Amino acid sequence: MKEKGTISIHTENIFPIIKKFLYSDHEIFLRELVSNAVDATQKLKKLASLGEFKDELGDIRIEVKFDKKKKTITVSDRGIGMTAEEVKKYINQIAFSGAAEFVEKFKDKGDAKDIIGKFGLGFYSSFMVADNVEIITRSHTASEGEAAKWTCDGSTEFSIEPTTKKERGTDVILHINKDSEEFLDEWRIKGILEKYCKFLPVEIKFGTKEDSVEDGEDKDGKKKYKTVTSDRIINNPEPLWAKSPNDLNDEDYLKFYKELYPFSEDPLFWIHLNVDYPFNLTGILYFPKVKNDFELQKNKIQLYSRQVFITDEVKDVVPDFLMLLHGVLDSPDIPLNVSRSYLQSDSNVKKISQHITKKVADKLTDMYKKDRKEFEKKWDDINIFVKYGMISDEKFYEKAKDFALLKNVNNEYFTFNEYKEKVKPTQTDKEKQLVYLYSTDPGKQDTYIQMAKDKSYDVLLMDGVLDSHFISNLEQKFEKTQIKRVDSDTVDKLIAKDEKVESVLSKEEEEQVKTIFEKAINNTNMTLAVESMSPNDLPVTVTMSEWMRRMKDMAKTGGGGMPFMGSMPDNYNVSVNANHNVIQKVLKAETEEQKVKLAKQAYDLALLSQNMLTGADLTSFIKRSVELVS
Repeated sequence: MKEKGTISIHTENIFPIIKKFLYSDHEIFLRELVSNAVDATQKLKKLASLGEFKDELGDIRIEVKFDKKKKTITVSDRGIGMTAEEVKKYINQIAFSGAAEFVEKFKDKGDAKDIIGKFGLGFYSSFMVADNVEIITRSHTASEGEAAKWTCDGSTEFSIEPTTKKERGTDVILHINKDSEEFLDEWRIKGILEKYCKFLPVEIKFGTKEDSVEDGEDKDGKKKYKTVTSDRIINNPEPLWAKSPNDLNDEDYLKFYKELYPFSEDPLFWIHLNVDYPFNLTGILYFPKVKNDFELQKNKIQLYSRQVFITDEVKDVVPDFLMLLHGVLDSPDIPLNVSRSYLQSDSNVKKISQHITKKVADKLTDMYKKDRKEFEKKWDDINIFVKYGMISDEKFYEKAKDFALLKNVNNEYFTFNEYKEKVKPTQTDKEKQLVYLYSTDPGKQDTYIQMAKDKSYDVLLMDGVLDSHFISNLEQKFEKTQIKRVDSDTVDKLIAKDEKVESVLSKEEEEQVKTIFEKAINNTNMTLAVESMSPNDLPVTVTMSEWMRRMKDMAKTGGGGMPFMGSMPDNYNVSVNANHNVIQKVLKAETEEQKVKLAKQAYDLALLSQNMLTGADLTSFIKRSVELVS
């Protein structure tokens, strides 16, 4: 007999409120219905495994269908099903009590991300897109053909009546409203299913597909093909992360990576996560090849809950420095439709983040210890992850300092301790401080690198986008150590020793040289000094102080606490080598004009070595060089 009723709820306008709040996420109605179908199927499988359901399970796949003419979408399962009493309990009471709580909490707010799932509103998300919803369901305990039909038009009124259904399980039929007819499209539905349901643990059928298969040979011996139609299964019910790492090989991991990211290069390596205490977490994180320009796509890690896709915005689940990784994480401890505020405050999420950091550090440590040479080959690709982590996470730094590498301009790799021991004999200044030299561009800074090498100094390569921040971080961590760019001053000043070079010029001659060069340079952003240096050093050196350069570099990439540095004018130091024979030629030139011309030439050569000579100045330099040669 048909029964009508009113759902006991205080708020009459619940459906308009649901529609209003969920509208931005309205495509997830399909995810919710398919997820419910999966739950019903999994419950039946569980009962069968416990011996409480003794019939044949048969084909337990879920099917999604649509009918453009009738304007319906149907989600069918062959799961546990419901009796009429269970429909009243689970659809009319439990879900709607959640709906009532939702209305009270959210009717005056706008956070649509924190709604469904948490309030038992998964099924009722159907009313975002449907004017009328039917449930036809037959319980696994029902007599043959005995079923129940529930109907609701989006008001608080419903009807429930007996009906017949050949197979156990549930059909949810949505009569799509006029505003949502976009969903009555094969490719739209397929796209939603592939986005949210790609790895659900029960096969999901959506329509059919055509494949071309071999069909013998023709009379000329050429292969013949025929077209066959088969069911289109949307998902992979047994994704790699749900399997034991012991059952997998490298080929399996690479194949799965291509399934996730079809157009990407092979990853460098991966980490398979499998934790069941104190929280549940499975997943696979891949280290991709990262270009050094830092134009990186984040949001490449997909977050799942029991194989249902939640989001690819995992900022609060994954430590920031690992946002550059690819892969999947799956945790039933994270609910569907999770909000940012939930992620930021939940203790399990924080534990997951810490665990991921630890697992990455352990993996890198293991790789370093197992095969140092192979680790060195990967360092250029992975150092951006490691450096970012060392800068941003103290616990990661403590683990990473034993495997992190420093690379010099000769392409040699050293651990922190190895490098310290290497340079200690030659690069300790008069204050007993170690001085590390580095280059950001060996091609442009070659002159300065060669000057350093002539004094048996080693030069590190620091040409990464994060290296200005990394250098500052290392200076804070290393005791009695300074880190200076190789062209940030003259070599003698970079590593100040007690031994001094005597000047061949008198005080009066030094003043003369200074006056000549001031006329030649005529630039207020240049600070000029005449210094006693080795005759083998350059006649003129143009440098920017380490502090000024580093602040500017950090301002470009963000951070450093001084963003205004990026817009400040560049200030340089000009060191004139009193002991170079070019300076003698400047002093001995016959006229003031010739002296200034020679000084200008020596100064321009210094600018040229720093790639600072451009435009009209470069043209004048070339013209003057031709005159001097001829």
